[in-house]
Amino acid sequence: MTDTHVPDHRALRLSQETAARTANGYFMLLMLLLTIVAGFVALGLMADEDMAGWGILLTIVSGLAFVLIIKGFYLLQPNQAAAILLFGAYKGTDRSPGLRWVLPWYSKTKISTRARNVTSERLKVNDLRGNPIEIATNVVWRVTDTAQALFDIDDYTKFVFVQIESAVRAIGAKYPYDDIEHQETTLRGHAEEVSEQLRAELQDRVRIAGIAVDECRLTHLAYAPEIAQSMLRRQQAEAVIAARQKIVIGAVSMVENALQLLSEKGVVQLDDERKAAMVSNLMVVLCGERDTQPVVNAGTLYQ
Repeated sequence: MTDTHVPDHRALRLSQETAARTANGYFMLLMLLLTIVAGFVALGLMADEDMAGWGILLTIVSGLAFVLIIKGFYLLQPNQAAAILLFGAYKGTDRSPGLRWVLPWYSKTKISTRARNVTSERLKVNDLRGNPIEIATNVVWRVTDTAQALFDIDDYTKFVFVQIESAVRAIGAKYPYDDIEHQETTLRGHAEEVSEQLRAELQDRVRIAGIAVDECRLTHLAYAPEIAQSMLRRQQAEAVIAARQKIVIGAVSMVENALQLLSEKGVVQLDDERKAAMVSNLMVVLCGERDTQPVVNAGTLYQ
């Protein structure tokens, strides 16, 4: 039976950074100066007929040594690394800043390990409820494994940009834009939680490239222009309904307390019809948007 299982590419770890064997550049600079001195000594020997052969030999040796040594120098700044390769084979990474030296037949590929800041473009995404929204994010990332970044990914910078877009779309579709009842996590109301989820999602996607995501923050969040006005009116309507519900609940509680206090203290005896009339009047007073105007009743409730 043929195994059709396809391994998850995120679980693969094809390369892993190791420390390269390099030399201190300042020590090799001293050796370079010694070859120069040896060259001058060789010139002096060549002036002597008896020592001319040795002078030529010393000139050749010092010249070759000079060329080999000077070809091996390279500089590294703080938070910069160099991947060392021998005929295409990875031999390690040098992270020591300053003047460094390696054998000249080794090639060196420099890579920055500094933190990088990138702001994505505004993407149009459908949220959890299918509403089109515009969303953008700011990401702070850096290279942590130089071997993975250079050899497991064709272009790690472009890879990060593509994965940022994919992660933003995934998170944008996972949550609703807003919830008037505040009963679920939303993009607008839970920015910190959503940003952390976005960071975790993006970190999972770029791990194969040896990238660490330090921070993610949403920089833009809005309904798409084609539905912005409609959603604004809906939000206003939902806000009015929610406010009305709270007003009615409060009014009912106040009326209930008023009737209970009147009954307990015996201020007035009310039958069901009088209670209904009082409840109606109190609800109008408490729930009305305009100031109420008192009406003096010169007769009775039944006239």
